[in-house]
Parts: sequence; structure tokens; C-alpha cells
Amino acid sequence: MDINNIITFIAVAALLVISPSPNGFLLAKTVPLSGQKSGFANILGFVAAFYLHGTLSIFGISVLLVQSAQAFFIFKILGTAYLICIGIKALASAFKTKNPKLPDSAHKNIKLVSVRTAFSEGFLTNVLNPKVSMFYLAAFPQFIPTNEGTTNAYVLVTAHSIVNFLWFSTMVFMLSRIKNTTDNTQFKKWLNSITAVVFIGFGSKLA
Repeated sequence: MDINNIITFIAVAALLVISPSPNGFLLAKTVPLSGQKSGFANILGFVAAFYLHGTLSIFGISVLLVQSAQAFFIFKILGTAYLICIGIKALASAFKTKNPKLPDSAHKNIKLVSVRTAFSEGFLTNVLNPKVSMFYLAAFPQFIPTNEGTTNAYVLVTAHSIVNFLWFSTMVFMLSRIKNTTDNTQFKKWLNSITAVVFIGFGSKLA
């Protein structure tokens, strides 16, 4: 595969990665409360979703979403419902935040996000994100030479995944530095409230 083609694709993919999206806000919710491991599990979920989208695009299965307005509408509604669901869960957590007058032991009973749950959230957030699916349906095929096999196409998926991993890994390390501040009840309430507004906003925008 032509190196110039790969570089151009990386530039396009980088714009997609660094643009405001549910991914960054999901990490902002996960890392301060549950730590780096859960944050990296989110990122691995992102990457797994990219390979799924890439596979569907390479083999032409996801073209059905473009050809069928009804199928794409259902896909979009599923993505909307999932994002709003995350927002509602975050909002509920904000209202359930422990009273600051309670003993410190009570504040330690916060339900952290497990690595498995974090991976699932990262995966579903990207699988059901029409922005990612349209990238792999519209932009991705333009960079795949017609005379080359599927192996080379996965080079592009890997390039997208590496850009994504580097960008969001930096975010994980930055967010992990403020993890200790989450012992403050007001901070937890503020973080969950902001997360709720953002995810419900993303979901509403998709709708």
C-alpha cells in the first residue's frame, strides 16, 4: 500500500479522533473514579469497535445500512438510546452521591467501573456511534486500492487504532492525576452531572 495513502488516511483519522466525541467524555467519567486500568479498558473497547466497523466495511455488509434508510434509522435510534442511557445512569449517580457529613468509610462504598464493564462501554459507544460507522462507510473505502487484498485494508484500521490509542492514552494519564480529588463528594456530583448532560446531549443530537 502506498505510504502517501496511509499518511493521508492517518491525517483524516486523526481529525476524527481528536474531534469532540463521546469517547473523551466516557474517559473523563471512568478514569477519575475508577483508575487507569478501566480507562485503558475503555480504549481497548474503542479499538475493538474499529476492527468490527472495518471488517463490516471491507466485506460490504454495512453497505446495507446505507442502502436501507429504515435499517440505518434503527441503528441510529439504538446509538441514541445507548448514549442517553449512559447519561441517565450518570445523572442517577450524581443524585446518589453520598452526603459529605457521613464518615469517610461510607464514601468508599462507591461502585467503581470494572475493567470488563469499561471495555463494554467503550465498545458499545463506538459500535453504536453513527459518526464512526459513517467514517468506515464513506471515508475508509476511498483509501483502499481496488487491486489489493483485505490484509492491506486492515493496515488502515490498525493505523486508526494506533492514533486513537495514543491520543486517548495521553488523556488517561492526565485524568489519572486528578483521581485523588474524587474523594470530594461535590467533585463526584459535578463530574457525574457534566457527564450526564454531555451524553444526553450527544444522544439528542443524534436523534
